[in-house]
Amino acid sequence: MKFKISLVLVFVTSLASYAQVKLEGVVKDSIGNPLELANVVAVNQETKVLDAYGITSPDGKYRLSLNQNSTYKVQISYIGMKTGEKIIETKNSDLTEDFILQNDNTLDAVELVYEMPVTVKGDTIVYNADSFKNGSERKLEDVLEKLPGVEINDSGQIEVEGTVVQKVTVNGKDFFDGDSKLATENIPSNAVDKIEVLRNFSEVSQLKSVENNENNYAINVKLKEGKENFWFGDVKVGAGAAPAPNDALYLVQPKLFYYSPKYSINLIGDLNNIGEPALTNREVRNFGGGFRAPSRDSGTSLSLGDNGLSGLTSVSNSQKVEAKLAATNFSYSPNKALDLSGFLIFNSTRLSTRQESFIRYTDPDLGIPDEETVNTGKESSDQGLVKLSASYKPNINNQLDYDVLASLSKDSEAQTELSSVIGSTNQLEEVTPFSITQNLKYYYTLNENNIFALEALHVLKDEDPFYDAYLNNDPTNNGTDDEDAYDETAEQLGLDRSLNYYNLGQDERVKSNQFDAKFDYYNILNSKSNINLTLGTIFSRQDFNSNIFQFLEDDETLDATPTIVDEEGDLLTAANDTRYNFSDVYLGARYNLRLGIFTFRPGVSLHAYGNQNIQFGEKYEDNFFRVLPEFETRVQFKKSESLQFNYRMSNQFTDVTNIARGLVLNSFDNLSYGNPELQNGLSHNLTLRYRSFNLFNYTNVFATVNYSKNIDQIRSIANFENVISTSTYFNSQFADESLSASGRWQRTFGKIRTGLSANFNYSLNNQFIEDRQSESKSFSQTYRPEIRTNFNEAPNIRLRYTYSVTNTDQGTRNTKIIRNAPSVSFDAYIWDSLTFVTDYAYTNQDVDGESESYQSWDARLAYRKNQDSKWEFEVNASNLLNIDANINNNVGTFSVSNSSTFILPRFVTFRVIYSL
Repeated sequence: MKFKISLVLVFVTSLASYAQVKLEGVVKDSIGNPLELANVVAVNQETKVLDAYGITSPDGKYRLSLNQNSTYKVQISYIGMKTGEKIIETKNSDLTEDFILQNDNTLDAVELVYEMPVTVKGDTIVYNADSFKNGSERKLEDVLEKLPGVEINDSGQIEVEGTVVQKVTVNGKDFFDGDSKLATENIPSNAVDKIEVLRNFSEVSQLKSVENNENNYAINVKLKEGKENFWFGDVKVGAGAAPAPNDALYLVQPKLFYYSPKYSINLIGDLNNIGEPALTNREVRNFGGGFRAPSRDSGTSLSLGDNGLSGLTSVSNSQKVEAKLAATNFSYSPNKALDLSGFLIFNSTRLSTRQESFIRYTDPDLGIPDEETVNTGKESSDQGLVKLSASYKPNINNQLDYDVLASLSKDSEAQTELSSVIGSTNQLEEVTPFSITQNLKYYYTLNENNIFALEALHVLKDEDPFYDAYLNNDPTNNGTDDEDAYDETAEQLGLDRSLNYYNLGQDERVKSNQFDAKFDYYNILNSKSNINLTLGTIFSRQDFNSNIFQFLEDDETLDATPTIVDEEGDLLTAANDTRYNFSDVYLGARYNLRLGIFTFRPGVSLHAYGNQNIQFGEKYEDNFFRVLPEFETRVQFKKSESLQFNYRMSNQFTDVTNIARGLVLNSFDNLSYGNPELQNGLSHNLTLRYRSFNLFNYTNVFATVNYSKNIDQIRSIANFENVISTSTYFNSQFADESLSASGRWQRTFGKIRTGLSANFNYSLNNQFIEDRQSESKSFSQTYRPEIRTNFNEAPNIRLRYTYSVTNTDQGTRNTKIIRNAPSVSFDAYIWDSLTFVTDYAYTNQDVDGESESYQSWDARLAYRKNQDSKWEFEVNASNLLNIDANINNNVGTFSVSNSSTFILPRFVTFRVIYSL
């Protein structure tokens, strides 16, 4: 197989250089200065097709690859200069041709016969979408994947120059608050004219010159002419037969869009059972609405916890999926000063899951038996989100923004677990969380040297998880050597052991109320320096109640009466009643200085912290001051190349559930209790980032190195009874460390794009089991070479190979996992009517010499009369090989697990798409 892949690579690469010559030279102005970022195009005079394009380097150099024995019109354009043109005839040898451009005082727009595929305008990179299409594209993501420097990562997020894009807009208007996945998977590719990548992105123009925005990226999608003031989009309807009898497949997905200068409306609907939801329940749950905490750069990290459904299985790991979605997004500008926008999302999913696992515990001295489990489950989730936003800009000196987001969901998971140690267990989790988030921002520019900013965020959350577990019990075995595996735990919980079952229940309630605000003052000292002073605060209150009980016969209940004691020997309760108050008042200062190619940003913040938790009438307090320094420096070698270093010290605080000292059932086999005297953890974080985006030779390089050291980290210590663990939390005196490095190299040769990415991760974590401390060290490395074509007329192929090795040393056990994963994607647009797309991937995982593998293969064949046809007919096949399950190996804190996750069977569906 390796020989075949190598042969294909050699063949494809050779196409890039077949029968071509190089044209290169220098572009200068009238006084001999080189012109960087000038646009160069070569139009074949016989075919009238743009055969090559380029961007000049900082030295004014350009380089084009042209066909032999052809005649070209070479055109050079640069803002503020008259366009230069020359007719070039190529033979069989390379050519050199310099250009001198003259000043243009008419200030007319530069006119090009052909549009540049890529242009650079300051901090904005503009891609002409049609230059990268071959006809097989259907959605925005199909175009984005072909743009140099742009990637769609494994999570479906857009990455530019190695950084995740923060926001996506369409014609400058918010698209579901900039959620990139909704945009990439729903906006039709035939509506896209330009894709603008906005570097150093800031939503507030007044702060663009004084804030640190180097790592902020956004994408604006410009629609084609004629798409404004008209509805566009498509409606897809599909059907098919499932392997199970009397279980038909269905798909209905309307996606409609309307844009005008004053307002826009986006409508997305989804109804299907073929595993292709527009949004999964996990994605909706993480749909934050674009909110960013004012204290994000203060050095304080405070968690409110997450007490929702613990399952949230990925759709790709489900045996059955039913999805419903109704979503609408709008924007309205009644006048130039006021912008109104918002969205409404309702999402409903039903999942069926199955997973088989084998778990080996890492320390044989602990006597924890290895365990085999079979889990089958059904998940149900109904979610609703609504957001309203207003932005008022009466003039360039004032801007007022307000946002409110409300979310409500009803989630449940029923699960049956068959364990080789515990036996059969039925579990039920239910939760109906509710939250309201409000954001207020005001920016005022007094004059050219003084800017003021106010940001405030309020979060209100109410979570009510309920848990129930049903286990079999043989009461005749009590007190004998043949006791059930759960009998000892039941004794420690104080349960009634006379019944032939244990039916455990737990009610919880977590209410969170947090206010986060800051006031900023920016003083621009001169053209190269400014100072920023910040006064901020965080106030948070969390109330936590819980109770463990046992369901008896005749609907009676019995409160648990544990005999378990904590580290101090005090008896634990099965209930919690905890109030946790947190405050942080801080004053910060940052200085920004530019000296040539260097930028320095030293900063420091002084914090006054207050912690108080009250439990069962007892009060625990901790008040202290801390100074948190930060530093950043940036070297801008040239417009497209930079090196950046960051250091930050931060304080990390936990949520109320880790402080509450009563017992909590995380699951029937995982109990925990909190520590009311927990302190904060301190971390040192260092980042080194390099970027180079070279349009002269089409080479993109991105690399990042991160190091963090955590002191007084909040860690857990666990004790085991069989496979049932009881854990608590404490501040570890042992520091944990992690070091990671990642990089990506990408080079384009004509219509061929090659790439190589690599990731390295090292971590040292201290783990605590049965009062014993040990170190767990892990080192992983991943390499991913890739080559892909982007021909306009010929079929295209992408070859990718992923190789990773993970070595874990847990003191008593060493584990080595090797993963090999080659994949191939092929797409072809044939006879201007047929589209064929297929993806195949093979994954092999080797754990300490034991190897397992699985495959995936999907394909799509579509027909439309021509690109302008409104009707398209499609046959779609997923999991063509009808693979039952995916294999996954994982090294945890106490164990090594091997699991098989069962997936959707082979589905073949017929679809009809109507485009507006």
